[in-house]
Amino acid sequence: MSVYSMTGFATVAAEGFTLTAKSVNHRFLDLQLRLPMGSDAIEPLLRGVVRMFVKRGHVEVSLQLDASNNTGVGVRRNDALLGALVTAYREAAELHDWHGEPDLNQLMRIPGVIVVDPGSARVDIGPHVMKEAGEELMVRFNAARELEGASLAGEMTASMERLLVLTEEMSALRVGVREAQMERFRERLAEFEIPEERVMAEAAIIAEKSDVEEEIVRLRTHARSFQGILAEGGEVGKRLDFLLQEMNREANTMVSKVNGALGERGIQLTDVGLAMKSEIERVKEQVQNIE
Repeated sequence: MSVYSMTGFATVAAEGFTLTAKSVNHRFLDLQLRLPMGSDAIEPLLRGVVRMFVKRGHVEVSLQLDASNNTGVGVRRNDALLGALVTAYREAAELHDWHGEPDLNQLMRIPGVIVVDPGSARVDIGPHVMKEAGEELMVRFNAARELEGASLAGEMTASMERLLVLTEEMSALRVGVREAQMERFRERLAEFEIPEERVMAEAAIIAEKSDVEEEIVRLRTHARSFQGILAEGGEVGKRLDFLLQEMNREANTMVSKVNGALGERGIQLTDVGLAMKSEIERVKEQVQNIE
């Protein structure tokens, strides 16, 4: 099953009209139809078609009528209102000793002067024709989203591979850190003539708190699960986002634990931890655009 991006664009030109769809990312399905006046009969049909093909994203579908299919919209002047406005203007001009005539262009823009008669506007497109055009539009739309989704999936899979490499680096670097910390702790406490048993017990506790093996195991598991979900396809965006939250938590814990490690190895551990966080953050941005 494919992975779909929430960003897409497609258009279909039929006899007498053109349908266009475009989308950006959104937490849920936010569908907006931009239809000409008189499209009440086909609006629910189009909504139903889109919902069959798209599950998440801010989707805009617009219908543009060709000139041949434009039956015209009834437009008339409200001469009574226009005349009253002209009379009011002239009376005010005379009362306040103003000169000049009213600007017809400005008067025509006043609400109510120009009346659009929706009763004479209609979209003369049969439901069967519109349904076929809508389905064709969505097929093309999903093809575009699938293409971009495949590209995103490839990039995220590569990121997970890099993350797995980083976990192996972290695992290798941590070897010997625990022993070094225990030795350092033993030397410092020996200055205070504390019993050896107490020194070892305290050193073991501190070393255990700074060990990152559990976090490495969990992060490795999450990265492989992420790749498996991507390969599975479908509506995976929310599941991947949840996994990334868990991965980020493990990376933060590791960076915090290795922060106290000494010497060159401590610097290397911190660098690897920060590289993990950077990789996870990059994938988080990409997942926001996956359905």
